[in-house]
Amino acid sequence: QVQFVESGGGLVQPGGSLRLSCAASGSIFSLVSINWYRQAPGKQRDLVAVISSGGSIHYDESVKGRFTISRDNARNTVYLQMNSLKPEDTAVYYCHTWVTGRGDIWGQGTQVTVSS
Repeated sequence: QVQFVESGGGLVQPGGSLRLSCAASGSIFSLVSINWYRQAPGKQRDLVAVISSGGSIHYDESVKGRFTISRDNARNTVYLQMNSLKPEDTAVYYCHTWVTGRGDIWGQGTQVTVSS
């Protein structure tokens, strides 16, 4: 089984940076792709970035060149480095994966607010 705990969110000014962490429990962490989603108030939850078990990476166009996803399998942790933050990046950010036999697994989310 996999469980996630996100951290690192907070209030930051436009142009600033934050690094989100997603700490996972479970022995299969290194075998699964990990996704970062975000959900702004009144909007649907959108995929931001993906890192596969083999290290392949995908970004949504809205964050390309500003966000970097990485994983440390020894620490069972995935990171999302967010630079040049914009007010439209304000959202709750969630870790996610999908496991055969268990389905979708979500963390509790961490709030990111970009405002002056």
